[in-house]
Amino acid sequence: MAALETSLRPCLWFDDDAEEAMNFYVDLFPDSHIDAIVRYPDESLSEHFTGMAGKVLNGRFTLDGMQFVCLDGGPAFTFNEALSLTVSCADQAEIDRYWDALSAVPEAEQCGWCKDRYGLSWQILPAQLDRLMTGPAAVQALLGMQKIVIAELAAAGAAT
Repeated sequence: MAALETSLRPCLWFDDDAEEAMNFYVDLFPDSHIDAIVRYPDESLSEHFTGMAGKVLNGRFTLDGMQFVCLDGGPAFTFNEALSLTVSCADQAEIDRYWDALSAVPEAEQCGWCKDRYGLSWQILPAQLDRLMTGPAAVQALLGMQKIVIAELAAAGAAT
């Protein structure tokens, strides 16, 4: 799949591990690659560059055909659940694979949401979630899950 050609690209602000995160993500998702890395110049050029020499000033990468930018910006801003990336999975094996790779903060897991080692929130969802949510029993089952288990949602929906 070719990268989605659009002028709109999410920008991810990492403390100091943008390059590590890019490598992790492109290894995990198909049709993914690092497009470019521009590094901070000599820190004597600006007080804002102190301690950042060699870190990522601007990284461009593609995940499953979608383009992103990122940077190492220091600890001033961190990710929170107000923004998450959704992965639409074809089956339980795909859910399990992404969940196992991305979930690193057990206390942040609920209803298919998880948080990775960089603090970025993800929704690991079955592609057919709308068809599985057939009524109150399915909703109740989902609310009790951390990682989504398709068979349990289907069974709860069938019991309605």
